[in-house]
Amino acid sequence: METPPSEVMDDSKAKQEELAKAIMARCFHPSVNGPESWEGYVFSGLEIRVKESTDLYGAVLWPSAMVLCHFLETSQDKHNLTDKNVIELGAGTGLVTIVSSLLGAKVTSTDLPEVLGNLQYNVTRNTKDRCKYIPLVTELIWGQDVERRFPRATHRFDYILAADVVYAHPYLDELMDTFDHLCQEDTQILWAMRFRLDPENSFVERFQQRFHVEELYDLPSLSIKLYRAWRKDRRTRDQGEAAA
Repeated sequence: METPPSEVMDDSKAKQEELAKAIMARCFHPSVNGPESWEGYVFSGLEIRVKESTDLYGAVLWPSAMVLCHFLETSQDKHNLTDKNVIELGAGTGLVTIVSSLLGAKVTSTDLPEVLGNLQYNVTRNTKDRCKYIPLVTELIWGQDVERRFPRATHRFDYILAADVVYAHPYLDELMDTFDHLCQEDTQILWAMRFRLDPENSFVERFQQRFHVEELYDLPSLSIKLYRAWRKDRRTRDQGEAAA
């Protein structure tokens, strides 16, 4: 006897909700407030302490980063980061960089100049003497000098990681071009995104013109989806753009 479609949908929703709760449960707060404020996370069996900088939008930790970190830790059978070259875009407070480093990756962690101080502090604090490779924290302004900073001939990344980089900002075209430049034939993009406004939906549609996209997580209670993407060959891209 087949399971009614409504029951299948209810079961799927229940699993999504369980997953969302499991991810959010990885965060904890200090029991006693000390001289420095921080939030705690548990990944790879280790306690990670992250300091936010609330005066900078990019230095606040959003749930999308936790979603991506949970996936990286629990999907090592398919996406083993050991000895892989990884770059994170819009690293913010550095949680994804930290977890990727703990999982054995060689990580280049990037963000805007004004965010780097807090990012470097968090990364150093949580990876020193814990990781095989010391993460590199460096400036990257989307769309500016990307070829000079990361020449395609010498900088080949196995993974591009991004959490909550798409929101109502005026640099979506530059972000798209940065994804396009860094993503080579064997590169995989893992991208967690919180849906808030229409520009984010249209960005996904444009993104799908350049990249093959697979949805890995859909978490309605968090308004977050996690995608895996890889570049289309030139012929496929040209056909898609012509059809659009």
